[in-house]
Amino acid sequence: MLAAEISAAAVMSLLPRWQFMTDESKALVTRTAISVGVVVLAALALRTLLPWVVLVVLLWLGWKLFGRR
Repeated sequence: MLAAEISAAAVMSLLPRWQFMTDESKALVTRTAISVGVVVLAALALRTLLPWVVLVVLLWLGWKLFGRR
C-alpha cells in the first residue's frame, strides 16, 4: 500500500485542484504560464541573436570611426 501511495504522489499533477479552482484563479495561472513561456522564448531568441547584434554594433562603430578620417 505504501508503494502505491508513493507512485500516486509521484505522478500527481502540479495543480491537483484545478477543477475546484475559481475562474479567476485559473485565469491567473494561465496568464502566468503564458508569461513564463514568452520570457523563455525571448531569452532563447536573444541568446541566439546577441552575438550578431554585438557584431553589427562593432561594425557600425568602426564605420563611424573610420568615416571621420
